[in-house]
Amino acid sequence: MNYTSFQDIFNDFNNVNVLIIGDVMIDAYIWGKVERMSPEAPVPVVNVTKRDFRLGGAANVALNVQALGATPILCAIVGDDEKGKQFSERLIENNISPDGIVRSNDRPTTVKTRVISNHRHMVRVDEESDEEITPTELSLLKEKVASLISKCHVVLFEDYDKGSINREIIEFIVNLAQKSNIPTVVDPKKRNFMDYNGVTLFKPNLKELKEGLKVSFNVNDQDQLETVVNQLIDHLKCDSALITLSEHGVYIKNKKDKHHIPAHVREIADVSGAGDTVISIAALCTALHLPIRLVAELANLGGGLVCEHVGVVSIDKQELLANAEKLVML
Repeated sequence: MNYTSFQDIFNDFNNVNVLIIGDVMIDAYIWGKVERMSPEAPVPVVNVTKRDFRLGGAANVALNVQALGATPILCAIVGDDEKGKQFSERLIENNISPDGIVRSNDRPTTVKTRVISNHRHMVRVDEESDEEITPTELSLLKEKVASLISKCHVVLFEDYDKGSINREIIEFIVNLAQKSNIPTVVDPKKRNFMDYNGVTLFKPNLKELKEGLKVSFNVNDQDQLETVVNQLIDHLKCDSALITLSEHGVYIKNKKDKHHIPAHVREIADVSGAGDTVISIAALCTALHLPIRLVAELANLGGGLVCEHVGVVSIDKQELLANAEKLVML
């Protein structure tokens, strides 16, 4: 479809169902005051004033997809434990269906707890397993995906290297999607980096690109960048690659076209969660079959906007729309 306005594009976001497969977690927070040091060790004593927990990992991507007006369908594994129960309850509170969630006795629910005092992040405590999913978990995950994929317009892999995604589940889902002409987009990590063969759009950041291909190059040299991205596309046989380059913007390429979109000048407060926003926008744009330049322009714009806020926040759809109408050529 040839769109004549960004309003039309953003309206059509509301009609998109996104199947999100990946590693989910709880982002827990403990806020408190430090008024003395411990007599037991040279560490501060935190008097807790507030606790909170939020949806993290692939679930934060689901929140971004929802914030853009689309419907996220989350497929993931959590522990059959109290935290797993809390995770599902928080999904329901956010009007996200828990139907795609697999509860497992073989792994804990991933929880990352941050202790914050006087606006300072003092320590983080991680409770997790990054072991590869068991055959039983894999089978259950396949069943969930097979039952849900027909409802979706795009599949989004959100890989955090926590074990929920492996080569077998990637091949299974990509084959299912290809048979139904459903596009696939990927936010990769190191472990499975070279296993996403045949996907529609592959979105590593600069560090992941260098580590995944085991190459070193000068990002300011456009020819070197293009050569490495060509290498990536040739190896994965993917349709396109979107590389996030931090302060250098984004670079997108397919077999016919390429664009380097500079970063917008902004007052950066926090880069946390920006990648989740970028892949969410890219997935919806891919579902609508937008030209790759627009995919890159809107994803780059959204990633910059969330960096103006402290902490992990979802994209504001109206703010993104207003900025797109002002800064991006349709």
